[in-house]
Amino acid sequence: MRAPVPFVAPSVPVPAAPLIRTDVALSDIDPEVWDALAPDQPLLSHAFLTALHQTGCASRRTGWTPRFITAWRGHALAGALPLYAKSHSYGEYVFDWAWADAYRRYGRRYYPKLVAAIPFTPVPGPRLLAPDAPTRRALLDRALDLVADGQYSSLHVLFLDAEQADEAQARGMIRRTGMQFHWRNQDYRDFTDFLSVLTHDKRKKIKQERRKVAESGLRFLRKSGYDISAADWAFFHRCYEHTYSAHHSTPYLSLEFFQRLGEILPENTLLIVGTIDDQPVCAALDVYTDHTLWGRYWGSNVPLRGAHFEACYYQAIEFCIERGIACFEGGAQGVHKLARGLLPVATHSAHAIGDHAFASAIADYCARERVDIAHSVDELEQSSPFKHVVEASSPQ
Repeated sequence: MRAPVPFVAPSVPVPAAPLIRTDVALSDIDPEVWDALAPDQPLLSHAFLTALHQTGCASRRTGWTPRFITAWRGHALAGALPLYAKSHSYGEYVFDWAWADAYRRYGRRYYPKLVAAIPFTPVPGPRLLAPDAPTRRALLDRALDLVADGQYSSLHVLFLDAEQADEAQARGMIRRTGMQFHWRNQDYRDFTDFLSVLTHDKRKKIKQERRKVAESGLRFLRKSGYDISAADWAFFHRCYEHTYSAHHSTPYLSLEFFQRLGEILPENTLLIVGTIDDQPVCAALDVYTDHTLWGRYWGSNVPLRGAHFEACYYQAIEFCIERGIACFEGGAQGVHKLARGLLPVATHSAHAIGDHAFASAIADYCARERVDIAHSVDELEQSSPFKHVVEASSPQ
């Protein structure tokens, strides 16, 4: 009689390591396949990035040379990293000018550097576009190799989510923390319901601001998708340029880009236009999905007291309440947003510096900066405009 043969469970197959490539352009990738890597992320979509490239806004001429890294399993796209070689630090919103200046004074070249980001768009979210950690690691390691072999001074992965920031830190990258202000929808019935949860002083201030805007004769229209006309885009772009000029800056985006935006993302684009006597005088542009609204750009062609708060915050909050949108991300910077119901949240970036001496100094700086940011968030939370604590979790 034979002894029973013990049962051995079949081994779990280990997926083969993906093939990592640096020679595949975004234009060579099927849009639906790309978008499947970042679902419900219109600002990471194939169409949005392509519009930036084809209109020349993010191109070699403007100092944003695409160097996308892709991962493949056979003929199937398994992951991607939207990566750019940069010859400057404009349009990033995670500021490293002091690092570049220190490199220069040390006799080293800081540019070109590598930046993994959505150009001109400080929106938190995934940057290593792959569903599994091994593929994300392979993409990141390839980008780090480009720094290690001396082609670039450094790698900067900007506004990545907390999970991917942990993964980058585990690969030896320096973690940097920033701060934005986000509004959370607590199932408010309307704007009055939202005001009811604010402290008396904050509620009174917002009511006064909105009343003064209304008394000035300023009225607002919300236009989305195909309702935004060519004339609307032309007016908005004039306001956008005027605002940049008033701040002694050069605008990054062209009229052609904004017109293209309305064509490629009609279901995600919201233009809020302020008028006096039926004549447009200011406008704010937002991008949205069913769950998030991102405040993007604002402009005015005449001085208008209170119009910025109304167009950029109160109109956006009303829109979110009406649509049941859970989160309104108000963009970079702006402590004044706190009094309008937007609470501080931490943002994350990860950095690899080729020069080890500089890397050590920058790591020390970022460690101290993280403590300062944490203290700032704590202090701002103590000044919450809400009667009771409202959670504003870090972006994921």
